Amino acid sequence: MGRGPRGAGLPPRRLLRLLLVLSLARGAPAAPRADDVCATCHEHATCQQREGKKICICNYGFVGNGRTQCVDKNECQFGATVVCGNHTSCHNTLGGFYCICLEGYQATNNNKTFIPNDGTFCKDIDECEVSGLCRLGGRCVNTHGSFGCYCMDGYLPKNGPQPFHPARDATSCTEIDCGTPPEVLNGYIIGNYTSRLGSQVRYACKEGFFSDPEDTVSSCTAFGTWEFPELYCQEIITEINDVSVFNNTCIRWQINPGRMSSETVYVIHIRGQRLDAMDSIHEETVNLTTDSRTPEVCLQLYQGTNYTASISTALPRRSVPAVIGFQTAGLLEDGIFNISIFNETCLKLRRHSRKVGAEQMYQFHVLGQRWYLNNFYHAMSFNFTTREQAPVVCLDLYPATDYTVNVTLLAAPEQHSVRITVTTAPAAKQTIGNISIFNETCLRWKSMTTADLEEMYLLHIWGQRWYQKEFAQEIIFNVTTSSRAPEICLDLQPGTNYSVSLLALSSGLSVLVSLTTQITEPPLPDVEFFTVHGGPLPHLRLKKTKEKNGPIRSYQVLVLPLALQSTFPCDSEGATSFFSNTTDADGYVAVELLAKDVPDDAMEISIGDRLYYGKYYNAPLKKENDYCILLRITSEWNKMRRYSCAVWAQVKGSPITLQQMVGVGLGSVAVVILLAFLSFSAVWLQTAAAWEGCPAAGRVS
Repeated sequence: MGRGPRGAGLPPRRLLRLLLVLSLARGAPAAPRADDVCATCHEHATCQQREGKKICICNYGFVGNGRTQCVDKNECQFGATVVCGNHTSCHNTLGGFYCICLEGYQATNNNKTFIPNDGTFCKDIDECEVSGLCRLGGRCVNTHGSFGCYCMDGYLPKNGPQPFHPARDATSCTEIDCGTPPEVLNGYIIGNYTSRLGSQVRYACKEGFFSDPEDTVSSCTAFGTWEFPELYCQEIITEINDVSVFNNTCIRWQINPGRMSSETVYVIHIRGQRLDAMDSIHEETVNLTTDSRTPEVCLQLYQGTNYTASISTALPRRSVPAVIGFQTAGLLEDGIFNISIFNETCLKLRRHSRKVGAEQMYQFHVLGQRWYLNNFYHAMSFNFTTREQAPVVCLDLYPATDYTVNVTLLAAPEQHSVRITVTTAPAAKQTIGNISIFNETCLRWKSMTTADLEEMYLLHIWGQRWYQKEFAQEIIFNVTTSSRAPEICLDLQPGTNYSVSLLALSSGLSVLVSLTTQITEPPLPDVEFFTVHGGPLPHLRLKKTKEKNGPIRSYQVLVLPLALQSTFPCDSEGATSFFSNTTDADGYVAVELLAKDVPDDAMEISIGDRLYYGKYYNAPLKKENDYCILLRITSEWNKMRRYSCAVWAQVKGSPITLQQMVGVGLGSVAVVILLAFLSFSAVWLQTAAAWEGCPAAGRVS
């Protein structure tokens, strides 16, 4: 029996092992010869022929000797501007690099990445080419690397400042609505109106009141508020002048022209007393209704009696009572006279005497007081000599003052005196001039009253905030001074628009001035301080801060080197994003949240969660570094920013976040599984080897 081919009798398992060994032997490289230089080149090197010799040269992007070392060359180490050009970021890769344009710019080759050796550079993106970018009522303005949104005419920024960015700011443009127009004391609005920009309302005084001018207009302004109407409705006070006695018992007077056109009810109160009686013997009140401008009334009076008649208007009209003193005829005696008032401060004396042309001397005692000034007195005394039967004396009196005038006829057989009262009207001209604002909340003005004369000023202050519709502040108080250049500083709230009305009580004419207070630092963040030594970082519990000192714009979490905790200024803007820093020396902003995105109760933030908050990346903290973590609140209004900071945590050693803890746990599980698999493989291999050495069942030798 012939033999088969060689190897045909091998068992299948041994044949398989032989084929495996042969294939491995065929694929194994031969050992390099000692003189083969190219075989010793580094994996990142190329063998080149130079001057008849073969040498190993590191590939482009690597540096080294070409054989034992070729390390990556960091092309970005000289800075993005030097390597890639302006408005770029440089990114190193193994053996190369690439450039990316910063936000707001795009590469001229229209690709996301580029190498600047082909002339590609970063140019500004005109974001305003996209219609509706700034939303309803917004107007887009392109800037280098960005853009800003402004509200168009007829719209106002709401929930934030302007310019604003629609992606990160809560500001929106709302159509201006000035709301309900302000009320005018004793005035009303004529006709209908709207509350949009440019709308106007017309005011007039109610019946019984007047103003000069008689009406005024208030407009809805671009600030979303109504102009304060400069209409001061003063109550019509009927001026009763030139009171005189005729036909012994009749009284006539005149009223001021141009203020009244309807019938008026006058009240005439008379009180009579004889010289030889201590008590009043005749007292009576008479009403007269007439539309005449020179009313007159005849009374039933006793003869030979001294009378005082007071004339005033009945309600609802008001007047300054006019008083006249006179004596009814009996037996005509020398020294009897009466007094009437005209032109408010002038007195006409009518003397009854048989001696016509005889010289007579009158003695005047005048005392004036103001109800609103406890220490105000205006007193004067003088004598007046005349031969006239009806002389006129005009007194130099202060406005808005109550006077008592006592006149005595001297050198008569019996001295007779007449007392009357005079109330002067408020000054017809403005007594406040050159009002100005200094130190933001202080007012200074010039008093145009008589020198060294004490004056009382009434201040009425209204405060409003656009970012707090529910905020309203009203202050009313008086200040008394005799200074010719008064100054006053007001206790006002920050970040508020104010209207201040200043009124001199002696004139009744007010001056309106507007002022705006700047914002101050927001309240300190309410955080719980932690010190962490290598353990996990707790969550930051962020609570919303009340807008007491100005509108809150944003909340930021800053990660700083611990060494900077005592020297870092809260208002510093040197800390940028994590990727913008080449080193950690200045720290970085890890989280930024707009005020509108923070809930009213609270929210939690985990440091190092690898998420983006706005444009800022919340990077994990580096091991073995010590950090200080701050919470910063920013207020912004009228192109001014204010900050407040609080230290949230001090981190020392190697802290790990919750995500890192999960990663470590998963890694440990993976190691256990791998070890178990390797142990199982070893046992299996041993079992297979033992099985191969055993004779097959039923084999015959």
